[in-house]
Amino acid sequence: MSKATEGLRQKVFGRFEAGIWAITAIDLLYAAGFSICLPFLSLYLYLERGLSMTLVGMVILASGLCSAATQLAGGGLSDRFGRRPLLLGGAGIRVFLYSGMAVLIGFSAPIWAIVAVYIAGRLVGAIAEPATSAMVVDFSPKERLTEAYGVLRVGRNVGWAAGPAVGGYLATFLPYAWLFGAAVLASALAFCIILLFLRESFHGATEQVNLRSIFSVATDRTFLTFTGLVLLAFLVVGQHVSTLSVFTVDRLGFSTAHYGLLLTTNGLVVILFQYPVARWLSHLTKSLPLILGCLLYGLGYLSLGWVGSFAWAVVAIVIITAGEIIFFPTALSVVGELSPQDQRGRYMGFFGLSGALGMSAGPLLGGILLDAFPADPRFIWGTIAFVAFAAAAGFHWWGKFKSRQDFGR
Repeated sequence: MSKATEGLRQKVFGRFEAGIWAITAIDLLYAAGFSICLPFLSLYLYLERGLSMTLVGMVILASGLCSAATQLAGGGLSDRFGRRPLLLGGAGIRVFLYSGMAVLIGFSAPIWAIVAVYIAGRLVGAIAEPATSAMVVDFSPKERLTEAYGVLRVGRNVGWAAGPAVGGYLATFLPYAWLFGAAVLASALAFCIILLFLRESFHGATEQVNLRSIFSVATDRTFLTFTGLVLLAFLVVGQHVSTLSVFTVDRLGFSTAHYGLLLTTNGLVVILFQYPVARWLSHLTKSLPLILGCLLYGLGYLSLGWVGSFAWAVVAIVIITAGEIIFFPTALSVVGELSPQDQRGRYMGFFGLSGALGMSAGPLLGGILLDAFPADPRFIWGTIAFVAFAAAAGFHWWGKFKSRQDFGR
């Protein structure tokens, strides 16, 4: 290996601990497996099983409410017993749940059975998510937190870019149930990486895990206000899969392959720009990227009300993705900065609670709007954009409040 190549390798990969790269590979596999099959679940329930979009939204909301509770529990457990056991258990159980989804959908099982396994899958993913996020904080210096989450999101979006394109293509000639086989394989590979390459980053504390200890983070007023605004922002983020898939395929007449390409566009933009943008964001006051991210989300979704072609839909997705690459790593780094070392899992779990509630209520809101305004998308996306702009205003106020709190210390 030449000195130039070795120097480049050190500059890129030596900037972070090996654990960050292992977590990135695991997230890539999870995202690829998930995005090959589950973004098309709303279409399956709506078009093939005859559920209304309001009912589809209620299913996603129910799964989110359940997973929100396990996010809190998972955060507390990761502070008590360490991060790695939760990640190993989560990966192993995913293999069985994705296999179950394939069998149930393949045999046209009752909808309640499909929904039950789908919710169980969301629960398993949720309980391990705070441990993953806390591990990033454990492995990263404070000044590189936004960068580290940027790296994580690049890996995740490599999966998101590949998954929908493959899933959309396979769905044109294979039964939907077959798509879950890829998710089984991805989860099995993730289990192997955790087992062989991911060391424990925090060996746990002696504090007992109970409801009082889990909710102790709610005494942090700055953090509690932040998570409330995050919930509002995630109502908008939650439109990305369920509402967008039905709107583009059923209302605009795009094919499932075209919808897959929209998600692939989203992933490719993140892959190309997330890391350099994350390095730039590290030098800014945290409230500014949060405000800008919400504004771009609002503008992108608002533009969907006037979409008349696939090219215009791509432009809207690019604007939405710009908001995403600014908002997400900043929000996670705020949680990392505000959380004490022995409570990182609980802080991440509480953040995950607000995110899960928003991501789950978002499709319900979108489903109600789709059913209420079948002929005029401007009312649908105008309402969504209003929520995004309200979140931006809230983060502006939160930034001033946090500055006063920091000044008083």
